[in-house]
Amino acid sequence: MSLAFIPSRALLGLEAPPVMVEVHLAPGLPSFTLVGLADTEVKEARERVRCAIQNAGLDFPHNRRITVNLAPADLPKDSGRFDLPIAIGILAASDQLDADRLAGHVFAGELSLSGELKPVRGALAMAAAHCQQGDAAALVLPYDSACEAALVAGLQVYGARSLTDVVQAFAPADAQQPALPDGWCRLQPDPDRQAAPHYPDLADVKGQAAARRALEIAAAGQHSMLLLGPPGSGKSMLAQRFAGLLPPMQPEQALSAAAVASLAGHFSPDQWGRRPHRSPHHSSSAVALVGGGSPPRPGEISLASEGTLFLDEVPEFPRAALEALREPLETGQIHISRAARQAVFPARFQLIAAMNPCPCGYLGSRIRPCRCTPDQVRRYQGKLSGPLLDRIDLQLEVQALPPEELLTASTGESSAVVRQRVVAARERALQRQGGPNQQLQGLALEASARLDAAASSFLQKAARQLGWSARSTHRTLRVARTIADLADSEQITIPHLAEAMQLRRGLLHQH
Repeated sequence: MSLAFIPSRALLGLEAPPVMVEVHLAPGLPSFTLVGLADTEVKEARERVRCAIQNAGLDFPHNRRITVNLAPADLPKDSGRFDLPIAIGILAASDQLDADRLAGHVFAGELSLSGELKPVRGALAMAAAHCQQGDAAALVLPYDSACEAALVAGLQVYGARSLTDVVQAFAPADAQQPALPDGWCRLQPDPDRQAAPHYPDLADVKGQAAARRALEIAAAGQHSMLLLGPPGSGKSMLAQRFAGLLPPMQPEQALSAAAVASLAGHFSPDQWGRRPHRSPHHSSSAVALVGGGSPPRPGEISLASEGTLFLDEVPEFPRAALEALREPLETGQIHISRAARQAVFPARFQLIAAMNPCPCGYLGSRIRPCRCTPDQVRRYQGKLSGPLLDRIDLQLEVQALPPEELLTASTGESSAVVRQRVVAARERALQRQGGPNQQLQGLALEASARLDAAASSFLQKAARQLGWSARSTHRTLRVARTIADLADSEQITIPHLAEAMQLRRGLLHQH
């Protein structure tokens, strides 16, 4: 047989469209042609495959005309994931493998010149898409990639360490080969893989009762937050402990976060179930934050999905990068459109931003006087636009404690104690409206708010006096609903609204 068809899969964002690797061997002048809109990395597979087959002790058809087509032809292909299916196709077309035994398997993997299989980027994302499409075929991947893919329940996943292992597993029935090579195994999901992840403990924070309370409210309602305070006030320390207050991840949340990390190429199975915490440098561009490139890659907001995105020194970020966060904060996803392709990535992150109140950082500090002029303070704080601040639910001023107070300050509750209240409040919201309070919109917000008459009048009067936009008023109502849930109250009362207004009083701009 001089024609072979080997199934594989490409990567397009979090999607994994099927690709059929067609290999044809024909008489004629020796050549190796690869077609099908292949990127440079894929075209280089010709040399990798040739050396890998020879160094594995197999016969490469030097005296044949080899044509490899990656179908469909209009789908761009990139990376070295097609090395293994191309090599398998050449061996099957030259009758060194049993084509019938290859049926029902999907292959992906990069080959080294020695024939060793190297991990491929996005194995978990590919496995998740493979499962969602209802494909019953088994996946054959490099061993490390197979360990990722095996996290998706309901899939048959085989791992191999070299091309030789794959060849021995699919050798013709009459060949004198071992039935199961040492480097070949089927990987099963590990039911005990979800060990409780470890996070920094909130008990490490001394004092800062108001900031700890704001963190609890933000975690309970999935609200974004801005921390404003001088250097050394503990803003970064608070943000690093926020993920430990969030409820344990559900399996679908863990799979979504792991798939995005796998797509970026830095996921390991021991991270399964751990809330991501991303803290990009303030020199990051808009593309680094929201994603982009060709092919489209996830940005920091997608890598932080189901976890926390911490932007320290937020006024120092480029204005375009910050403004690009406005839509994902509302929708929970990011659409990246290019001329050739489009991709959708999740962006269900909680934003924790931190900044100094002025360029020198000590405006309002009890420790050191501020040296900035009012105009400098105004320009510095004006780097955050009103529409962006309007989308940040909680805005809190954090004061640095003097050394004598810091030494005597008592520690507060641990993350585990606060998490119990957060989980209970989220459960109340879930039973009432099917999701966190931050996602309430329109009629659903009116139905879930349950304001008494006095609280409704109080909110309307406050919104008029403070000049709040409709978005700010609704966000205040959502925060008040979260505070009421933490207090196990069916109705929102004036104390709940007053605390919510204190946390949304507009430290920088009045909306």
